Amino acid sequence: MPLLGVNIDHVATVRQARRTDEPDPVWAAVQAELGGADGITFHLREDRRHINDRDARLLKETVATKLNMEMAAADEIVAIAAELRPDQCTLVPERREELTTEGGLDVVGHRERMTRVVSRLREVGIVMSAFIEPIEDQIVASAEVGFEGIELWTGGYAHATSDQDRGAALEVLRRAIAVGAEQGLAVHAGHGLTYRNVAPVAALPGFVEFNIGHSIVARSVFSGLASAVREMKALLLRHAPK
Repeated sequence: MPLLGVNIDHVATVRQARRTDEPDPVWAAVQAELGGADGITFHLREDRRHINDRDARLLKETVATKLNMEMAAADEIVAIAAELRPDQCTLVPERREELTTEGGLDVVGHRERMTRVVSRLREVGIVMSAFIEPIEDQIVASAEVGFEGIELWTGGYAHATSDQDRGAALEVLRRAIAVGAEQGLAVHAGHGLTYRNVAPVAALPGFVEFNIGHSIVARSVFSGLASAVREMKALLLRHAPK
């Protein structure tokens, strides 16, 4: 049965647009859990553009499901993660000018750094995952440096503009899932998944978790967050491999 991790970053983005105290992403986490979320994901960026240290602390204290912290492998953020001890940390690439995380982490090119960070955080009991593109070398390297899971970047599928390109992207994901399984990794999916496009990805055997944020938060503006989470969870369950 696929699990749904709800990314609440965009609730904080709305708050930060006015530099005020609402909407509170911590409240959003509660609503997401009430709607059936199996986990809460947040990204503590170096520039604190949306989620801040207060949010991270309160999420750790209040989230009753799995808490997944997305983060760059920056010394300051690694130290915060080691102290906070969320259930899982997902290492992602991070550029100051990007609107959201684009593309995957280059584990192959930063093997030594990844090994050090993964080792440090696993020592304090955190499950480690890498947000990577569905490329065999990156998957194998992720297993070799000690990651326990990978989150496959689904942007190639989400951004495809033709049925042929979408089909090709799904096949790439299918092969990547198989490689991940061979390496003993838990395989997750995320980036660009919406109510309109999630069904074919949810139908791929082998994904154990989907991390979805923007589309759920966008729908919640009209339907409420708990309801929006229930709708996405129902889609995943409806299209999951039987």
